Order: sequence, then C-alpha cells, then structure tokens
Amino acid sequence: MTDVFEEVEEEIRSERLKRLARTWLPVAGAILALALIAALSWWGWQSWQTSRANTASVAYQRGLEALIAGDAAGAESAFTEAEEAGNGAYKALALQQRAGIAEQANRVPDAIALFDQAAKAAGDPVLADTARYKAALLTMDNGATLEDIEARLEPLTAEGRPMRPFAQEALGLARLQNNKPAEAREVFVLLTLGQDVPDSIRQRAQAAIGMIDSNTAAGLAAIVTAQATEPAAAPQAPQQAAPAAGQSPQ
Repeated sequence: MTDVFEEVEEEIRSERLKRLARTWLPVAGAILALALIAALSWWGWQSWQTSRANTASVAYQRGLEALIAGDAAGAESAFTEAEEAGNGAYKALALQQRAGIAEQANRVPDAIALFDQAAKAAGDPVLADTARYKAALLTMDNGATLEDIEARLEPLTAEGRPMRPFAQEALGLARLQNNKPAEAREVFVLLTLGQDVPDSIRQRAQAAIGMIDSNTAAGLAAIVTAQATEPAAAPQAPQQAAPAAGQSPQ
C-alpha cells in the first residue's frame, strides 16, 4: 500500500508541475522578451543621443570658427544646425551664440527670445541662469518697464542661484535708473554685506551707495557699462569635442 500511495503522490506532484509550467512559462518568456526589448531600446537611444551630440559638437565648432573669421551668416547657419542636432548643453550654447549674433545685428527682440529659449533648453543651472541674466540686461537697455525687468531678475537673486550677485546688481541699477534710489540702495547694501560676492561687484555697490547718498548720478552710465560687460563672456562648449559613448550633454 505504501508504494501505491507514493506513486499517487508522485503523479499528483507531476501534474501540479505541468500545470505550473503551462501557467508561468509563457509569463516568464514574455518578461524576458520585454527585458530584452527594453535593453535594446536603451542601447539604441544612447547610441542616438551620442550621435546627436557628436553632430552638434562638430556644428558648434564650425560656428565658432565662422565667428572668428567674421562670417556671421555662416556662424548663424552652423549654430542653428548645432541647436537642432543637440540637446541640453549644446542646444543652450548654440542658442546663446545665435542670440549674440542677433544682438550684434541690432535685432534685440530676437536676441532676447533666443536667450529665453536657451534658458529653457539648458539642463545646467549656470547655463540657464546666464541666459536669463543676459536677456534681462537686454530688456534693461531697451526700454522695458521696471516691472518687467524685476520679473526677470528677482528669481535670479534667490539664495543659491549661480548668477545671484550679478542679478542683484542689475536689479539695483534698474531701480536706480527708474528713480527708486531707496529701493536700489537696499539691494546695494546687501551686496556689500553678502558672502561670495565678487570684489568688483562689491566695489561698484559701494560706489552706487555713495552716489545715492550724495544725490548724484553722474557715474551711473559707467557703472551700468561695467556691470553689463563683465559677466557676459561668450559661452564655451564642453571641453570634450563630444561626450563619451553613452553620454550626452545635459
């Protein structure tokens, strides 16, 4: 009788295993197939991103060479190609270069719009806030209302923002230009007391406070010019000609 019971139990176990196999083997196969598809898709996406970054890098370098040669049209074309091919850093850098070309051609509204696009395209906060700051400077120099200028600059003055001292200085100058010396003085005082404020900005803030306290504005134009030109160096491409395989500029 023991042998009979063992044989019955073996048959029951065998039947259970068969049912489990019929139930779960298709599921396991589907999971493995999905994992393979996902892995291949990720590899394909990474390869595509790397290819785009390489194309953008080459086009961006060609744009820089055209600028050095004084070929604005060629530079515009190359930077447009880099913008369309790249993403993240390359796109933001190319848009900023196009904005600079537009500014040089006195197409200020186009330059502002391009700087705004660059800020949205950049994943890096330094690139993004630099573009926003440059756009704000252009609005300051081209008849924007104080309300519009403040709307652009005040977010850049928040704690931890990379362009904070530059944006604070521009905000103070904008208020001074719009006959709000008391409000401007508050900003300049904060700059003289703030940490991580470049010495040049601290010195200009002290000069602005002196102008406000003495009710003079004779030096305002010089301060505005110095403030507007100091941080506005041309944006630089990533140091590598192209990202490493599997990577793309963010």
